[in-house]
This record gives sequence, structure tokens and C-alpha cells, in this order.
Amino acid sequence: MKSTAYSEKVLDHFRKPRNVGTMEGEDIGKGRVGNPVCGDLMEFYIEVKDNRIKDIKFQTFGCGSAVATASMITEMAKGKTLEEALKITRKDVADELDGLPPIKMHCSNLAADALRDAIKNYQKKKGQTSETEVKEEKFSKEIAGEKEFLNKGVYHDASDISSFEGKRTLIVDRGEQSIAAAIKLSKHIPRVVFLTPGKNVSASEELATKLKKANVKILYESELLEIHGIRTVEKVLIHDLNEDTKYELFVDAVILL
Repeated sequence: MKSTAYSEKVLDHFRKPRNVGTMEGEDIGKGRVGNPVCGDLMEFYIEVKDNRIKDIKFQTFGCGSAVATASMITEMAKGKTLEEALKITRKDVADELDGLPPIKMHCSNLAADALRDAIKNYQKKKGQTSETEVKEEKFSKEIAGEKEFLNKGVYHDASDISSFEGKRTLIVDRGEQSIAAAIKLSKHIPRVVFLTPGKNVSASEELATKLKKANVKILYESELLEIHGIRTVEKVLIHDLNEDTKYELFVDAVILL
């Protein structure tokens, strides 16, 4: 399929979207993601019985791809356990639709996030722990290669800006001090990547706004697994928590505050 073309499945779900609507009740989980300012907004509603999604509804305010991806993911999630539904990725949604233009892949991501948000909302109401929260708790575990490359590309202090000049620098989210370091470094070096396990950066509104405006690439729902190199840091292995996949990223410095 050409990158600008829509499959017949996409057109079908856009023209005849499934499971449109809202729901209310004690066993209903509600999810809401997106940015209404730019026109992309999704609301998902799930009815759960015996840990399975008995029914699911959605409302979407956005483009045809947003409608199609939301419609498709409701069909994919219905009848699944919460654990199974949490494993649905944006790639799964796009594949079921026989592909999406690359410029529209963010719509499938939005749909998957809306479903997760609804599940998390339901689990919170029932006093359960979501899979995402478990992963965030484990984020502080020891990282392979951290001790080996300490002061040889791995830093526990970011105060000396000269140590990072000309380096591709990865900063792991460990609170607001990490965010402040990313903002500060972005004013002096050309490439700063900020890695966080959450769908959003947990910080004060002021600091989060400054981070978004800074020249920083943010990798959401991501976990640093390993640090590799010969004499100094050359690359890292990252776990995409959303897609449950692993990939390598070439960097020269890793900051773990």
C-alpha cells in the first residue's frame, strides 16, 4: 500500500464505525487521551465482568484515521481479559487495518493509549495495580553496564556542562532534577534525549511545559535496559513498554541522577 493511501478496512471503519457511544456505571472504566486543540481527542469506555471486557464504546474527535483506529481497537479488545487488552499495540491496530500512512500512525498510538487509560481507570476504581504502574516501580532496578561505564560515559552528576559538549546525551527520568538537567543541557548541546517510563512526564506543570518547549527528544513509555561500548559508552538498549519491543540507540553519554 502506498504511504498516502488508505486501505479498504480503514475506509470501512471510518464510514461505519463500530461501538460508538458512552457508558456509565460502577463497572465502567473511562479513558481520555489526546489534545483537543489540534483536533485529536479520544474517549474510551469499557464495561468489565470477571476481568474481561464485556462491552466497549468510544467517542473520537479527529480525522478519519482516528475514527478508524478507535473503531478497530474496540473490536480487537472486546471479549479479552484486561491483561490481554493491555498488550494490544499500535502496530497491532495498524496491521488489522491493513496498514496506515506513516503520517497517521500516531492515531493508532492514540487509540492504544485511550484503551490503556480506560483499563487503568477501571483498575484504580477496583483497587488493582495496573501493568504500567508495575513497570514504573521496576524502573529503578540496576542497569547493566552502569557501573562498568561510570565516568566513562555514564554520569551521576550533570552539573559540569563541558562533560557533554558535542555528545549525544540520554537522560533517564528519575524525578524533577533529571528534567531540570535535560532542559539545562538542551541549551548547550544539540542532541538531548529524555527517557521516561510513563505516558506523560511526572512533574510540576511549569517544569513539564519548559521540557516540552526545550530542544529535547522525549521517549515515552520506555525503559533503559543495558549500556554498551568498548572503552566508553557507544549505545544503549531500550525497552519500548508500549510495543513491548527492544531497540538500540547510539549515544555518547548517559545521565542517571
